[in-house]
Amino acid sequence: MSGSFIQRDSCYFCEMEKDSPKAGFLQRLQTKWKLDSLFQVIMVLVVFACTGFTILFIKNPILDFFGVEKGGFLNTFLYLLLVLPLYQIFLLIYGFIFGQFRFFWEKEKQIFRRIGGIFSKKK
Repeated sequence: MSGSFIQRDSCYFCEMEKDSPKAGFLQRLQTKWKLDSLFQVIMVLVVFACTGFTILFIKNPILDFFGVEKGGFLNTFLYLLLVLPLYQIFLLIYGFIFGQFRFFWEKEKQIFRRIGGIFSKKK
């Protein structure tokens, strides 16, 4: 195994034994998400982690800007209205940075189809 983490051929996580509990978890995610390699699974998880940390740091300044008390109805409403869409945007940005844009774009389209299905008229 070479020392580089970024190279797909030498990825530590890609070389785990199939019987390892961690490898089993990662392989289940690979199957569920229909990804080509365990390296892609790791990159998708890195994107989720970076997006979560970014939202963690920007959520309070955004809500403080509007002068909202923490824990109230208005706080929850503004969170849903402003922060959740930002989360989706940051997923795409980090997905692009880490080479997983296509995966996250497909997931975004699924979300929009589901939301659109709620508001469309059923005949």
